Amino acid sequence: MSTSDLDVDSADLLGPAALADPYPVFASLREQDPVHWDAKYRSWFITSFEDVTEALREPRFTSNRITPYREKILSRPGTDPLLREAFGVLDDWMVFKDPPDHTRLRRLLSRAFTPRSVSRMRPAIEAIAEELLDRVIARGDNHVDLIADYAYPLTASVIAEMLGVPKQDRDRFKDWSDQISGLVFGSLGDEDRHRRGAEGMTELTGYLDDLVAAHQRSEADDLISMLIAARDDDDSLSHDEVIATGVLLLFAGHETTTNLIGNGILALLEHPGQQTDLDATDPARVNGLVEELLRYDGPAKSVVRLVTEDMIWRGKQMKAGERVFLFLSSANRDPDAFENPDTFDVGRRPGRQLGFSAGLHYCLGAPLARLETSIAVPAALGRLPGLTLDPHSAISWAPTLLTRGMSRFPATYELPSGPDR
Repeated sequence: MSTSDLDVDSADLLGPAALADPYPVFASLREQDPVHWDAKYRSWFITSFEDVTEALREPRFTSNRITPYREKILSRPGTDPLLREAFGVLDDWMVFKDPPDHTRLRRLLSRAFTPRSVSRMRPAIEAIAEELLDRVIARGDNHVDLIADYAYPLTASVIAEMLGVPKQDRDRFKDWSDQISGLVFGSLGDEDRHRRGAEGMTELTGYLDDLVAAHQRSEADDLISMLIAARDDDDSLSHDEVIATGVLLLFAGHETTTNLIGNGILALLEHPGQQTDLDATDPARVNGLVEELLRYDGPAKSVVRLVTEDMIWRGKQMKAGERVFLFLSSANRDPDAFENPDTFDVGRRPGRQLGFSAGLHYCLGAPLARLETSIAVPAALGRLPGLTLDPHSAISWAPTLLTRGMSRFPATYELPSGPDR
């Protein structure tokens, strides 16, 4: 079936086929209706590289999608007070703000995520990756879930270590993060996600409140202390902003990178010929791999904006309050922007891919995500010989329009033979 044969009005990006491979649907949308009103999701879908890039810069598309959503949810009779508090935390997240509030928060936080400051984490990331792979190999059963056993605990451990979270507490963040994910991203067919998300947010903010208090009594060389001390002239983060930013970093700081590592390993398993061009000791090769992973099957499927005023944009009548999905994944496969876009090529000359968005909301944690991926992907392929998809267990993709990642990634590898096994 060609892209022109696909009916974009009936195509569902959360259907099983599109969750596993959304790119044929994206190709149809770009070809037939690149600024498309989707009746099922009551949202605009923007899919071409040019349009997505322009929309990311359009001030009439606001990032503040939480306030109207919060008002709608909290206006319902009998709303759980915990939900009110949870949305209050989300309201302080930088990713849901426009200038000047966004500019202020980004300025205060940016020094913590420069490539130079992030590079200090390399030894810790390498050690965590080796420890997790040691655990997998020690089981001796040649099976691994590359999300649950590797990508997720690696990224969660890295951000927790950066924040100064004690090692014995780090496992608790998986449950909290999963709960908050339902609140932020939504979850297909899960009507109870708001309650569980609010409960997870309450527990996590309580934990971070205690952690911040401990850091205020005794300063440490970590992100929590850096957030407390963050200052620009007479400006600094409030206590609530420190807590909210800690929640954001713990949540978003590993969600994106988990997806990037998982999708990256999958791309290399599906294109084994590309592995021969990967030299883990060659920074240029590894950096090129990461850039191509971000373009080919990046971790963020889309970002959401709301229309602030009635307007005509790209010839379409848009109304104030309507939701807009800017599909980064589609833009990165646009043939008008990339040659042979559906071809995975680790030797591709780096271009202007949108894997970490662009403009004001370009991902602040991009240097950390790049570093973790450049370490984690080659380490898994190097330590787990013969790594391949598990023929008896299927991959499970997260059912959301916002992220592109797996919840399960079952694989097998070759066990060592002989007396050293």
